[in-house]
Amino acid sequence: MPFIDTPIEGLKVFLPNVFEDERGYFFEAFNQNIFEQGGIIANFVQDNQARSTFGVLRGLHYQVEPYAQAKLVRVLQGEVLDIAVDIREGSPTYGESYSLVLSAENKRQLFIPRGFAHGYVVLSETAEFFYKCDNYYSKEHEGGIRYNDPTLNIDWEIPFKDAILSEKDQNLPLFGNHRRE
Repeated sequence: MPFIDTPIEGLKVFLPNVFEDERGYFFEAFNQNIFEQGGIIANFVQDNQARSTFGVLRGLHYQVEPYAQAKLVRVLQGEVLDIAVDIREGSPTYGESYSLVLSAENKRQLFIPRGFAHGYVVLSETAEFFYKCDNYYSKEHEGGIRYNDPTLNIDWEIPFKDAILSEKDQNLPLFGNHRRE
């Protein structure tokens, strides 16, 4: 099976089967049957793509019900450090984070179930980030947690002085004050 379970329940790394030859490579980035066999049931309804430069940090973002989103994230060009934080009340891993380098070279993908805050920082000169969502974006239902929250203590692998953030992301609440509904 092309999935690796992480220490956080439901959060899975997908390692596609890549076929390479002198012409280049081919792989199935998403196959619903394979994902369902791996325990991932998601009806993806929206695809998003972003291009950013080194140090751009986006996150930590999520949406609350009824617009909570599961995501399947990957990098088309460049390299990012991807972060998922468990914000599921009652979860044994509540408040824990998981990080993974995603790149065009390693072709790894991360499935992030509903109930997680998500963010990433660009480690290469530029990166194109792509993700599938199983629910539509709703501004009224968005929430976030500040990237440098001392409780979460996330290692973003770049100095904070090099981080480029939107004004919105700089002013997100701390973990204990984040939106729950």
